[in-house]
Amino acid sequence: MEVGMVGLGKMGANMTVRLVQGGHRVVGFARTRAVVDAVVQQGAVGADSLANLVRQLAPPRVVWLMIPSGTPVDQTLDQLHSLLAPGDLVVDGGNSYYRDTLRRAALATSWGLRYVDVGTSGGIWGLKEGYSMMVGGEDADVERIRPILETLAPGPTRGWGHMGPVGSGHFVKMVHNGIEYGLMQAYAEGFAVLQGKTEFALDLHQVAEVWRYGSVIRSWLLELTEAALAENPSLTGIEPWVADSGEGRWTVTEAMELNIPAPVITLALQQRLRSRETDPFTERLLAMMRNKFGGHEVKRES
Repeated sequence: MEVGMVGLGKMGANMTVRLVQGGHRVVGFARTRAVVDAVVQQGAVGADSLANLVRQLAPPRVVWLMIPSGTPVDQTLDQLHSLLAPGDLVVDGGNSYYRDTLRRAALATSWGLRYVDVGTSGGIWGLKEGYSMMVGGEDADVERIRPILETLAPGPTRGWGHMGPVGSGHFVKMVHNGIEYGLMQAYAEGFAVLQGKTEFALDLHQVAEVWRYGSVIRSWLLELTEAALAENPSLTGIEPWVADSGEGRWTVTEAMELNIPAPVITLALQQRLRSRETDPFTERLLAMMRNKFGGHEVKRES
């Protein structure tokens, strides 16, 4: 099967290579020529523009987007409108907000195009381990790209599934990432408590290694934590600044709209926001409140 891959960042490039290794013909396009050249060396066909990518695909075409969520997806879809033909299929494999996906799918349908959303997890390890894919779309459209999904997944019958109609794939991936926030926060807090018990002089790497086998909290995230602690036990040189892709925010918003409490995910998101504060006004004001009502000493900046 052939597919056009738009966006060759780390995940998009690795997905391209995995597809090529699986016997598929992949035409790749990215804004940077060197990135395109890199996947060409791995067996893909290169394109220097979206128009060139489309020309190299036989109709009915499949164009898979692996680009940042938001405006870039809208802009790319708008460009594809004039290049693709009715019956061509667009797959959004990025981290798009599911509400945006619903809007885009309706727009694509009005143009005569087909639309599938694939929430994709696997990161930089996907090339070796395969990708977990949560797919949304009509049955016939998902069946059409089954060979691609089976190649990208850890196995033909595992690691991927048809979640439901368009939008459901990105919705499930959104909640997946929200859960990820909570898991990461719990691990980070637990290891901080272990580190704080200085009289035991615990080897955090050893603890992580022990927990990886037989423990009820063993997971891939724990394996990655163990690897990180092996490389840098004290995390020297790492700034306590944690980014977010937006999906945790969307999960919290959705939970509130559904009147479903999600305190762990919500707090994990807030902790990420707190990690970026360079001038924490909140704590300054708390210190002044204590000073005003109880005369407690305020620690001054040196």
